[in-house]
Amino acid sequence: MNSILLRAFPFLSWRPTKQTLNADLIAGISVALVLIPQSMAYAQLAGLPPVYGLYASLLPVMVAALWGSSNQLATGPVAVVSLLTASALIPLAAEGSAEFVVLAIALAFIVGVIQLMLGLFKLGALVSFISHPVIVGFTNAAAIIIALSQLNKLLGVPIDTSGHFLLGLWGMLLELGSIHWPTLAFGIGAIALMVLMKRFIPKVPGVLVAVVVAILLSWALGYERKAETSLDRIAPAEVVTLAQSIERENTRLAELDERIRNIEAELREEEGAEAVRLRHEVDQLRLEREDLHPELAELRAQIRDISLRRVPGADNAPVRFIAEQHLTDGERDRADRGSWRVERIEEDRIHLNGGGAVVGNVPQGLPSFSLPDIGFSTITTLLTAAFVIALVGFTEAIAIAKAMAARTGQRLDPNKELMGQGLANIAGGMTQGYPVSGSFSRSAVNLNSGAKSGLASVFTAVIIGLALLFLTPLIYHLPQAVLAAIIMMAVAGLVNFKAIKHAWVANKHDGAAAIVTFIATLAMAPNLDYGILIGAGLAIVLYLYRTMQPRVSELARYEDGTLREAQRYGLETNEKVGMMRFDGSLYFANVPYFEDAVLDLVSRHPQAKYLIIVGKGINEIDASGEEVIHQLVHRLKARGITLVFAGVKAQVMEVLQRTGLDDVIGQDNIFKSTDHAVKTVSEKVGEPIR
Repeated sequence: MNSILLRAFPFLSWRPTKQTLNADLIAGISVALVLIPQSMAYAQLAGLPPVYGLYASLLPVMVAALWGSSNQLATGPVAVVSLLTASALIPLAAEGSAEFVVLAIALAFIVGVIQLMLGLFKLGALVSFISHPVIVGFTNAAAIIIALSQLNKLLGVPIDTSGHFLLGLWGMLLELGSIHWPTLAFGIGAIALMVLMKRFIPKVPGVLVAVVVAILLSWALGYERKAETSLDRIAPAEVVTLAQSIERENTRLAELDERIRNIEAELREEEGAEAVRLRHEVDQLRLEREDLHPELAELRAQIRDISLRRVPGADNAPVRFIAEQHLTDGERDRADRGSWRVERIEEDRIHLNGGGAVVGNVPQGLPSFSLPDIGFSTITTLLTAAFVIALVGFTEAIAIAKAMAARTGQRLDPNKELMGQGLANIAGGMTQGYPVSGSFSRSAVNLNSGAKSGLASVFTAVIIGLALLFLTPLIYHLPQAVLAAIIMMAVAGLVNFKAIKHAWVANKHDGAAAIVTFIATLAMAPNLDYGILIGAGLAIVLYLYRTMQPRVSELARYEDGTLREAQRYGLETNEKVGMMRFDGSLYFANVPYFEDAVLDLVSRHPQAKYLIIVGKGINEIDASGEEVIHQLVHRLKARGITLVFAGVKAQVMEVLQRTGLDDVIGQDNIFKSTDHAVKTVSEKVGEPIR
């Protein structure tokens, strides 16, 4: 087949047989059964309605398999990328709002374009700038943040997501007295069921069983209990007044947030005095918003403490909802057993909730196909977050793909996989999805179910499409606490403090990068991209620091005849010949350190006539390195000392020859072999070098 055609459409190289088709079909079904509930849970984590998780599990799953490199990598919504999506968009729009959805779709498209460009230009190596210790620190922090962010849904208590994550978490903990026990029961029950299924029946997807059982129980028990009535049916009137006050303050808060977002959008296009004025206005609005939060929190706490009872009217009188403390004995006898709380007010109607939160109506049908609405301001706003998600998402995907390739023996092409991930996110941006990546848990299911090619993911996407067409009405009664339990179970395996400890043991700098990334990510939440950028920046700085001061060792002859570090082994050195090994490339940042090391060696050997530099660890020399060697040769020659280079590598020798430095040093003072250099210098000084 034409090689150009295969590069454009790599899936044409698949050679399915009846046996591989059967294996891929079984694997595809197995993954789909896990993906359906997981995708809805991850969409909720990303701040989106559950259906957008299903949209992101349709075309992106198929495209990633068709154009990717790995046969078993299962792409789709994942926890870390979902959290990064939420952290990028929460400052820009209200969670779940139409604007938030539009931005999430645009973010997927921009992430896809970045990944595709990196793949086309074979820049997959850029992910190396996010080192493994940084990923470890970030993943541990992200897993903790993800789990804690689901606590409010598991407990049935509110959380404020408009400010710092840890402050919102503390506010939620103060509300523990108002735990909704049926919600907690569903969440804990789902976790227990998934744990037991994994332990005793591992071949059956516990997440699917938990979802099915929860839906049936929720429907049978009437877990969702909602009511709507007119304001005059609520007693006492103070309850209505309080609810109206909260509604006014919520409206005011939403207006402040909208004004802040609009002014920040203007600020990105302004400069000079106008930018200063807008920045001051934003600061004033933020202060106003901060002053509003305690007042609103107090009002919400008051209304949460009010428990209403549904009281059927006597003698055909209408049903009323009366606060527990204001019930008469007769009303208490007629009242239903359950309690109700005020949810919201709309004009002259009040909405009450007597149960737990469920997924509710999930739109039926396939997503529409269109280009996302992306303007220049949208690109500039989302670009940093998109770049972080693109790198983190691909790092996660390629790590999973390599782990599976080690088991299957498949040869991977990182740049091809990067293009596959990019096309998948572009497809998601055109079909109402949000950013996706490779999933470890679903890839493991795919591999263990016997997937032979990317066709398994194609089958998975087909099943997701069928679910969107026919099964979404069945999801209505799924408790949101169960989705929170699914997320918490999924991220439990991401917490791995042993990996941070291992990085510290291997290299203190790597350990420091992992720890700083972990702390910064927790401290910066919900702005997680700052955490990983700080970690990546620190890792690069520490690497540069190490290369600025590479290992330098004075050498001497050991009893077995080999050259070893004199200080470590307590060896006696030669007064007439100094020997030094430099373990690092010689470039502008470390040439002062190299020069100081050479001069320090000279000062310790005042009678030396020769100085041998063992350059086996020098892989390259830049212009600054060439210049400092040039100066050292002349300075030492003026003092009667000859500079000799041993173990010179071919690429370094080419630089010496191109610049004429080999003539300055003297071609008879440059040796490819260290032993040859030592032997030659020994003959010149007339005694063996110890």
